[in-house]
Amino acid sequence: MQIKDYQVVLLGVMIALGSVFSTYILSKSIVEFQKIQNQTIRVTGSASQNITSDSASWNLDIHTKQPTLKQGYAKLKADNKKVKKFLLDNGIEEKNITISAISSYQEYKRFPNGNTSNEIECYNLSQYITVKSDDINLLTDISKKVDVLIDQDVDLTSQNVEYFVSNLDDIKVKMIAEASKNAKERAKSLVKGTNGKIGVMTSAKVGVFQIVPVDSTEVNDYGINDTTSIEKKIVSTVNATFMVK
Repeated sequence: MQIKDYQVVLLGVMIALGSVFSTYILSKSIVEFQKIQNQTIRVTGSASQNITSDSASWNLDIHTKQPTLKQGYAKLKADNKKVKKFLLDNGIEEKNITISAISSYQEYKRFPNGNTSNEIECYNLSQYITVKSDDINLLTDISKKVDVLIDQDVDLTSQNVEYFVSNLDDIKVKMIAEASKNAKERAKSLVKGTNGKIGVMTSAKVGVFQIVPVDSTEVNDYGINDTTSIEKKIVSTVNATFMVK
């Protein structure tokens, strides 16, 4: 009977010691885990580069209002020829001219009270002409001579010339790398005073690209893709987290 009591006491002591030891191990693991979690630093790196457009696009909208559909098509056909001749005469290759299908809609006569009748008053027709060229200066100069077509009784709306960079995707990849490098340099500067060292990057998130005119400081949460200027600036950001040793 005494032996059994002794065994029960011994078993209780062992269980108690095991519980204490397990609690110690668990608490030590939690402390170590929290320590590791806190040994990180998050920074934002950035990089910018000036880029030059190497292609351009210009859109023209020729339109007319005629009493019959037949007359409308005839007028657009004649104006189309005038525009095409104007472009060819000024050095644009025919392969760089794209002409859309004609779109049209009817306008109905109105009664004196303002209500619409079922009688067609006229037809409105329009057609888009897109001109592209790698010679951006040539296309820019041609767009400024649009009054020549107006003098020939061509009804048109001229859009602003848009400028593009053909290898933009390659530049973006390079900018992400530069921004990541800048993020690491910033992280090093932040921990320098604490004698810490930057370890591996544990996470990274690429921000939106800001493509703006060279002298612009504009920023947009959704990114900017400027097509109004020949000379542009591309800005890239990367939010990165590093281990600190």
